[in-house]
Amino acid sequence: SRVSPSAPPLPEALAASEAEGPRPAPCKMSAAPQLIWECVRKNNAFLRKCPNMPTMSAEPGNLMGLNSSKFSGIAAAKVLDIRSKKTGDKETIVLTTTHKKGSRSQRPGSRVLTTGLKKQPKKGLAQIDKVMDAGFYRLDLLAMAKAKYNKVRASFKKKKVVVKSRRAGK
Repeated sequence: SRVSPSAPPLPEALAASEAEGPRPAPCKMSAAPQLIWECVRKNNAFLRKCPNMPTMSAEPGNLMGLNSSKFSGIAAAKVLDIRSKKTGDKETIVLTTTHKKGSRSQRPGSRVLTTGLKKQPKKGLAQIDKVMDAGFYRLDLLAMAKAKYNKVRASFKKKKVVVKSRRAGK
């Protein structure tokens, strides 16, 4: 191949790898989730502290809103969240997950994917099952995700305004 006659012979493994061509550089690995959690668990912009209450967190991607490594949207490698989203008069339910491509973890803007969920209970719960079962994605949070989906759906119901007649008897 490209070996000059004066150069010492290369080992067989190196010669074979040169014949294949240059290898792409491996993807940079971000910091371990445990290390990130230790850095952000006591101080971050999303913490909500109240006396005699557990510390809550308003970070995007936190399913339960608790300041815990299990639910953290910043430190967890796989993020899961269900929230309502309002665009004008339209209210929708959105499922947030981490992008499957590892290289996206280096880009905060495209790290998470948001997927719209159906409001019809049977179809919406089936969508959650499909996303989580297909890729074995955070199966430990499946029951909590379904419960939160039902709560978000119930929050869309508006209270009916009852108008009392002034002429009705007292």
